[in-house]
Amino acid sequence: MMTREKILKDLQEKFKSDIIDVFDKSPKRVYIGIRPESLRKVAEYVVGILNARFNIATGLDARRHIEILYHFTLEDINLLVSFRVKLDRTSPKADSLTDILEGANWIEREIHEMLGVDFRGHPDLRKLLLSDDWPEGVCPLKADYKEWDKKAIRDRGI
Repeated sequence: MMTREKILKDLQEKFKSDIIDVFDKSPKRVYIGIRPESLRKVAEYVVGILNARFNIATGLDARRHIEILYHFTLEDINLLVSFRVKLDRTSPKADSLTDILEGANWIEREIHEMLGVDFRGHPDLRKLLLSDDWPEGVCPLKADYKEWDKKAIRDRGI
């Protein structure tokens, strides 16, 4: 059985040019900054070789960039590993993980809809949460969101 230390060392050696930084937050949580173009190969490794379980992805507008965090659990050692991927804010693009992780389908659709991330290779980026009349490219969770419907009464911006 691999230890936490061995897994983190292995990841940093194997993906030396793909990892930007490692933030070892606590004994049960690690954040790893990944280059956007490297996300697929690192995700394939942690799921296929390390038997990590994909939990969910989260997205946010950090004002200078769009950030996506992909959360994986290594259950054997009780470790949550979050891959942090920073995307260009004006044209955020990332490779879809849906063919590797079926569970990424809906969350990638949601992040696409709410933050405008173009997930290249995603099989179906149609709307998931917003109404059909919601304008394309108007992303309600971006920091610069402006209400587009003058008749709408929205207490939370969306």
